[in-house]
Amino acid sequence: MRLRICTWNVNSVRLRAEQAARFVAEQAPDVLCLQEIKCREGEFPRQAFIDMGLPHLKIAGQKGWHGVAIASRLPLEEAPPLDVCREGHARCVGATVQGVEIHNFYIPAGGDVADRVENPKFDHKLDFYEKLTAELSKRDPKAPLAIVGDLNVAPGENDVWNHKYMSKIVSHTPVEIEAMWALHKSLGFIDLTREAYPEPQKLASWWSYRAQDFRQSNRGLRLDHILVTPGLRDAAFRLGSAAARIHDDVREWDRPSDHAPVSADLVL
Repeated sequence: MRLRICTWNVNSVRLRAEQAARFVAEQAPDVLCLQEIKCREGEFPRQAFIDMGLPHLKIAGQKGWHGVAIASRLPLEEAPPLDVCREGHARCVGATVQGVEIHNFYIPAGGDVADRVENPKFDHKLDFYEKLTAELSKRDPKAPLAIVGDLNVAPGENDVWNHKYMSKIVSHTPVEIEAMWALHKSLGFIDLTREAYPEPQKLASWWSYRAQDFRQSNRGLRLDHILVTPGLRDAAFRLGSAAARIHDDVREWDRPSDHAPVSADLVL
């Protein structure tokens, strides 16, 4: 069977429930992982997701900020928690779908100053990565595990619009890139979007609201990721190549999120 996993920082699920319904109708995800839902569990628009064919929900909400959720066409089973946020924010939620353990993250953005001492938000971001990497290092790389979400790091030179300039900006600084590669190495994670669109192709999943025309300014960053363990390699490449994509057309819709959805197919 095909299992289509999508990740999307919706920047308020209540504002974008109609867009979510349109995306689900057009792309038919089996599992939709949402970040920045910006609501408590009881405020989540459950009926809208039931109506769009994703009735199985797991929500970690918070008043006005952060928040993550998994909406699935298929039943959700429990997954071992990976709650590594020292601040107690609603930034992670996990579930098992058809034997695949999926963890959905909204990793801290890190503020504006790339210094752990001067900027507690940046320290929190790196602490989050370090704790998550340590936890994942205890796992079996042969187990079917996916890490998805807004990971808030653009790791490669072609994951940013200008590598030299962005190397001084939070999201693409050397210490953040090092933290993400440590996460990758913990279990030998496979970056499915990059597998589908190899270097040196430029990729982005986020564009600032400040640009009147995001395509014309073209200053995007690839902050949203779907990473899978070697235990899912066969499922990811069963059709010969990785089936993953960034749905940048969604960024063109009316009142869009600043992030585009990212999807990947597994053939189980």
